[in-house]
Amino acid sequence: MIIEELQEKYAAGERNFTDLNLFEANLTGVNLSDVNLSGANLSLSNLSGANLTDSNLSKAKLNITKLNGAHLNGTNLNGADLNVANLVLVNLQNAQLIGAKLIRAELIRAELSGANLSFADLSGASLVEATLRKTNLSGANLKGTNLRFACLTESNLIEADLQGADLSGADLSGADFSGSELRQVNLTGANLKGANLSGTNLRWATLTGAQLNCVNLSDAKLSGADLTRANLFQANLLNASLIYADLSSACLIEVYWIGADLTGATLTGAKVFGASRLGIKTEALNCDWLDLSPNGDKTKIYTLNSGTIKSFFHKTLPKVKIIVDSSLDSPSHYALAATYYQIGKCLPDINQPPCIEVNSCRTIISFPMNSDEKLFAVAYITILPFLDASKTQENIVRIMKILNSQELNSLTPIMSKIIRQLSTIFNESIKQVNQINKDKALLKFCSGIKFFQRPTKITIINSSDQIFNIYHHPKFGKRLVNKISNNTEVDTIIQVPQTLPHSFNAIIDFIDGFHKS
Repeated sequence: MIIEELQEKYAAGERNFTDLNLFEANLTGVNLSDVNLSGANLSLSNLSGANLTDSNLSKAKLNITKLNGAHLNGTNLNGADLNVANLVLVNLQNAQLIGAKLIRAELIRAELSGANLSFADLSGASLVEATLRKTNLSGANLKGTNLRFACLTESNLIEADLQGADLSGADLSGADFSGSELRQVNLTGANLKGANLSGTNLRWATLTGAQLNCVNLSDAKLSGADLTRANLFQANLLNASLIYADLSSACLIEVYWIGADLTGATLTGAKVFGASRLGIKTEALNCDWLDLSPNGDKTKIYTLNSGTIKSFFHKTLPKVKIIVDSSLDSPSHYALAATYYQIGKCLPDINQPPCIEVNSCRTIISFPMNSDEKLFAVAYITILPFLDASKTQENIVRIMKILNSQELNSLTPIMSKIIRQLSTIFNESIKQVNQINKDKALLKFCSGIKFFQRPTKITIINSSDQIFNIYHHPKFGKRLVNKISNNTEVDTIIQVPQTLPHSFNAIIDFIDGFHKS
């Protein structure tokens, strides 16, 4: 079919031209909106400036075709071949390109917002300064793709393959990269604020100067990555692998990285105010100095050497331990889980399930914390399901009164600050417990179960691994055993020594082991 015949039929209202052969055709500026050209051969054709809005080009052949400046918004290009096609400045907004092939295609400054490119092959393509807002690129092949200064805000890149892609200067804020492949990707100066990169493979990636504020990098693999001068303010690096990563001069203020592995990493000049130093691996860490100033302005420099790195980065997580003088049976286990689940909905500090160790006569319930200053407050709350709650809470109130009875001016500024923080956090926990006590339904699961009436021992452990006993029930640890004396069996009580009254010096010694910024 010649071009004139096609245009005549189109003008007469015909729209169905499936499997048409238009190889090397000149269709510059043609208007074929709503046309059905599925399966058509348009390879090496010239469709520059053409209007193909809402048309059907599914499974069409468009290899090496000129489509620069064409209007393809809303077009169906599912399964189409667009390899090495010229799509510069093309409008593909809301287009369907599922499984399409765009290998080494030119999409410079193309408009692809809202388009569906899931499982498309864009390997080696050029999308420099292209706009892909809220675009679906899940499962797409973007190996070696050039996306410099492209806009991919809130786009879906779940399980996409971006190995070796260039995303330098790109806007990726709010994008979802979970499970994607990002090995050796270039993200220099990219904006990834609020993006989801959980579980991604970013080994040997370049993230120099990247904006990673509030980004989710939990369980991400960043071994050998270059994060120099990157901004990771309030980023989530839970259990991330940063082995031999370079974090020189990076902003790590208030970063959450418990469980992260920084073995062999470089941290010199990093801003770490408010970042947890607990529960991270720091073997062979390279760090000459750190910026501990709140604003990262180098007003508070902390110098380190190989001998002080270990003491600066603690490996012990503070925790509250409730030791119950009874083994945990199935009904008690259910009641325990249900009770702490209900309490955790009201209290974010204990919204994670506790660690539970059980043997034939004891149950140890542990609540790991990310802050020493919350230990007393969390102990005050977590003892609630047990009969020993009131006695334990009385002891904690007594401890806080002992601390607040002293003249803070006589203590060091750091110690005075910690005591004020303890008091503030503890007073808030009293309000929370009072609120829980008003709602009787929160504790209904443990009511009447013997396990919660058994003697307990409550201890807290700080980040320096120091143990402080808060409460010890008088009958905790007592056991009646049969002992033969003069051929006669008699009952003997074996008793664990009781906790001594808390002194000011003992409390201060424990607090002195707190992790200090």
